[in-house]
Formats: sequence, structure tokens, C-alpha cells
Amino acid sequence: MNPADLTTFLDTLVRNQVKLSTMIWGPPGIGKSSIVAQVAAAHKLDCIDLRLSQLAPTDLRGLPVAENGRSHWYPPEFLPSAGTGVLFLDEINMAPPTMQGMAQQLILDRKVGSYTVPEGWFIWAAGNREEDRAAVFDMPAPLANRFLHIEVSPDFDNFKAYALARKLHEHIVAFLSFRPALLHRSDALQPAWPSPRSWEMASQLHTIGLDVAAAVGAPTASEFNAFVGLYSHLPDLERIMAGQGDGISFPEEPSVRYAATVGLTARAADAQAAYHALRWLTRVAASEWVQLCAADMFKMMRAKGQWSKLKKIIGQDAQLRGWFAEHQRLLEEPAATGEVAFFR
Repeated sequence: MNPADLTTFLDTLVRNQVKLSTMIWGPPGIGKSSIVAQVAAAHKLDCIDLRLSQLAPTDLRGLPVAENGRSHWYPPEFLPSAGTGVLFLDEINMAPPTMQGMAQQLILDRKVGSYTVPEGWFIWAAGNREEDRAAVFDMPAPLANRFLHIEVSPDFDNFKAYALARKLHEHIVAFLSFRPALLHRSDALQPAWPSPRSWEMASQLHTIGLDVAAAVGAPTASEFNAFVGLYSHLPDLERIMAGQGDGISFPEEPSVRYAATVGLTARAADAQAAYHALRWLTRVAASEWVQLCAADMFKMMRAKGQWSKLKKIIGQDAQLRGWFAEHQRLLEEPAATGEVAFFR
């Protein structure tokens, strides 16, 4: 399952009020906790993120207090007491067995000590796998059997859409378009290594002129810096988007081609600029490059509220309208397929 699929899965659980405990497995840095927080926010739910590896059993159960000759457990203030939300037990399998046993009671019975989870709360959890170089404990079979289990893997197309929407540095997106295998690559010999999370940090470093090695590691940073050097060979993207692309040829070097298509997408401020970029590409580039740019451009224009205007402009250009009618089968994404159907 990719991150977008996970978002859809969790969203469906919430919309249908299915409060089955759900365990999300995946390597560090791919956005598991961020997705949980985003789904909760989208439904206006509170989200309490508990890092179980940093808690002791008494932190979860609370402290015993004597009242009228009997001991009562006073629950901690960080557990929900009312309302609706998501109780997210992160790093659950990094917690020692005693702590996992306490979590099992919370998940199984929705209570621990004198505390009961309010009816309106979902209980979700996340953890890393042994192959992710995480210091994890085996999850007891009775606890594992109480969960739905979802395996999540990094996916470049998902990350690219996220990166363009969040305006991560154009160089980052272009480089990963050329080297998608470096989106996530754990390196036992390096304290820093590439992951979706570290690339987002790298974007901030690169924007202010600092070396990205601190975020993604020296070997990956070396490749990235070499790629950035190719930007001096880019065609004049601003002229192209201004409708002055006649006479400008498409680059020969594949890495520069990736940089050019991503650059056009990232820099297109409105429907008119997007139209000129696509019109130029259909004249100078093979169909696979137009497909690559168009799929991302359509998403960006939709996010900017420019999609209807772009459809209208392209619809008035017989040549470009005909190109999309002929090649729309190349756009594999369902959203993109629907978006170009009107060109028939």
C-alpha cells in the first residue's frame, strides 16, 4: 500500500465510523504519523500522538491513590477524556514487552486501570520493522491479533504530488524524478540517509544555500549536487511559458529533460503558462515526456483553481486538443484520464 492508499483507507474507516484498531507498518521517514494527523484534521478530530517507547507502564495506567480504604488509579492527563479523535500509539513495537502488555489492555478493552477510552475515539498504531534497522521488540501474538495490519511503502508518484503541492525546491523534485530509487534508501553506514522526510528537510537546506548532506547523507548529496550543476543547460523556461518557445529545442541529456519537465510544472503560475508549456512540449518532445509533464501539470492547475481555465484554453487550440485526444491513453492515472477525456 502506498501513502495515498493509506490515506484513503483511514479516511474510509473514519467516514464509516469503523473503530477497529489499526496497525500501520512501514520504514521510518515515509510519513505514517503525518498521514494519521492529516486524516484526523480533515475530519476535525483531535489527535493524540503517544510515543510508547518513551513511556513507562505507570505513565499509561496512572498512579494509585487511596480513597476510603481502596486504591484508585488516576489516569494521566494526556489521555482523552471526552469528544472525538484518534489515539495514535506510535512506535508501539519499540516499547518494551511490559509496555506493550499495557497497550494490549488499552487496545483490547479500550481501558486501562480506572481509565476508559471515550466512545468517539479511534485507536491506531504504527511501528517499524526489523529490516528497517529499528530497535524493535517482537509484538506478542495476542496483541498483533487485535489489529488490522497495513503495510506501507514509499512511492515516488505520491511524494512528487505532495512535493509540488508543498512547493518543495524544484531541484529536489527534478532530481528524484531522474533518480526515484533515492527517494528512500536506508544506509547502515550513514547516520543521514534519504527518505521522504529527509528530502523535505533537504529542500529547506537547499533553499537557503546549505549542503543537503546533513539531511540525506554524503553519497546521495554528491549525486544531487552533480545534478543541480546540469541546470545551466536548461532551455529558457520563462520564455517558453510566455509563449516565446519557437526555436527552443528539447534537451538531449535525459537528466536535463527531467529537470526541464519538472521545472515547467513547478514554475507554471497559471493556466496560460501551463498551456504554453504543454504546447511547446508537444512540438519538440516525444509523447512520454509530454505525458510526464501533463499528468503533473493537470494536478497543479487543479490545486491552483486553474484547471477549468486550462481546459478552455486547450479546447480552443485544435492542434493541442487533437494531440490529447490521440494520446490520452498514455495518461494512466485515473484522475488524469478523466481530466483529458473532454479533448475527444
